[in-house]
Amino acid sequence: MQLHRIGLIGYGEVGKIFSQGLRDKPGVAEASAWDVKFAQAAQRDRELAHAQAAGVVAQPSLQALCAASDLVISAVTASNTLAVAREAAPFLRPGTLFLDLNSASPGTKQQAAALVEAQGAHYVEAGVMTSVPPYGIRVPMLLGGPHAAALAGALTAWGLDAKAVSPELGVASAIKMCRSVMIKGLEALVIESYATARKYGVEDHVLPTLAETFPSIDWPKQGAYFFSRVVQHGKRRAEEMRESANTVREAGFEPFMAAAIAEKHQWVADAAAAGVFKDVPGGAPWQAYADALIAARKSR
Repeated sequence: MQLHRIGLIGYGEVGKIFSQGLRDKPGVAEASAWDVKFAQAAQRDRELAHAQAAGVVAQPSLQALCAASDLVISAVTASNTLAVAREAAPFLRPGTLFLDLNSASPGTKQQAAALVEAQGAHYVEAGVMTSVPPYGIRVPMLLGGPHAAALAGALTAWGLDAKAVSPELGVASAIKMCRSVMIKGLEALVIESYATARKYGVEDHVLPTLAETFPSIDWPKQGAYFFSRVVQHGKRRAEEMRESANTVREAGFEPFMAAAIAEKHQWVADAAAAGVFKDVPGGAPWQAYADALIAARKSR
């Protein structure tokens, strides 16, 4: 498998990590990226400067990126998964591999695959199984689709943690989405429980009982991590949970929990956008985030 030129659709957190991490792999001649931010005056200069400093070619359009790439990686928000596949498909050259990293339901991935495959390109779904930043390009990924095994072989040769789980599209995404109900659900539960306990002044009683039941978890440390990640990425997490809800619906069940989790993440994202956490420093304990929420309630 000859993957000399790699293109990232989306130059956000994940796009930056993958484009920089893959550009110097054996056989890779160029890593490039395209993002709508490249055309937005408010962000253009900063994003283009970042790409240049990272050795990543900033493509002038989605069409240019597709034309220049043997492997196109879609790394956008969950809500844009299908739209990006629809926009990119007409520009993909026959034989191009299209790796979809986005957190979307099996049904959404299957629709995206149909658009890509209709152009003679090869769609591979990925279920990214945990947060990317701690792992970088070595984040554990499950791949699915007829070309998953071949691509997994190429990626593992570069040191990535990619495993083909099924030639059937939708399996990898189902694994990812079902896990997200648990992980994002735990984040939502911790935020709601901790903030409420803080408001009542009973956190010193509540957290020790959690430690008794689940002694392997450092609950204060885990709480701080959950708060910080949802504050930073709540909007993206809410979109992912809406896709998890779609996954549950596609299975024939009502997504009571997944839908509620999406609402909680969106609520935190909206609070962050409103500046509720602007005075909370990086590395702050969970109590700082809870206090910011409590103060915001008092000021209403």
